[in-house]
Amino acid sequence: MRALKRYDRRGFTLVELMIVVAIIGVLAALAIFGVRRYLASAKTSEAKNSVGAITRGAAAAFERETAASEILTAGGSSGTASHSLCTSATPVPNGANPPGGVKYQPNSTEGQDFETGSATGGWKCLRFSMTQPIYYQYHYLQGTQITGPTGTRPNPGATGFEAGAVGNLDNDLLNSYFIRGGAVDATTGQLTLATQIYIENEYE
Repeated sequence: MRALKRYDRRGFTLVELMIVVAIIGVLAALAIFGVRRYLASAKTSEAKNSVGAITRGAAAAFERETAASEILTAGGSSGTASHSLCTSATPVPNGANPPGGVKYQPNSTEGQDFETGSATGGWKCLRFSMTQPIYYQYHYLQGTQITGPTGTRPNPGATGFEAGAVGNLDNDLLNSYFIRGGAVDATTGQLTLATQIYIENEYE
């Protein structure tokens, strides 16, 4: 009887151990992939939120009435107020390429990065600024578009604008693009925004 009980307390076979190790390996690979995708999504949310904020700034600037400063004579009338888009802003960081897998700290000194422009153009007109380190290069162009994206994105034309972010999170030769634009309708004079952000190579 004692011999039989001794045989009942046997360990795992090599095949069983290999199956367990294989299952753990698969679960670990899935976990690593999920964590990487989560981290990449957290980084791309910076671009999506910022492009949305730049677009809202452009729309708000257009809605503001712009009127020339005038000294009127008695009985005179001022010129009519107008609506216009902010003129183009200098990209931040300024340069041909976005930050390659690193963050860039915007310079908050007057006349630098997001502290450039005037009441009618640039980042000050948009009332947009970032003080925390950023993964992307941000741009705002009035009447034109950046070159680089290979897909078909909405073209706002000469009467519109484009706000976007260009990134290179893995520091390779491929950039990611997040772009949203808007155009002024020649008939109604109203600004119409793109329905959503154009995204190309989201996790690059």
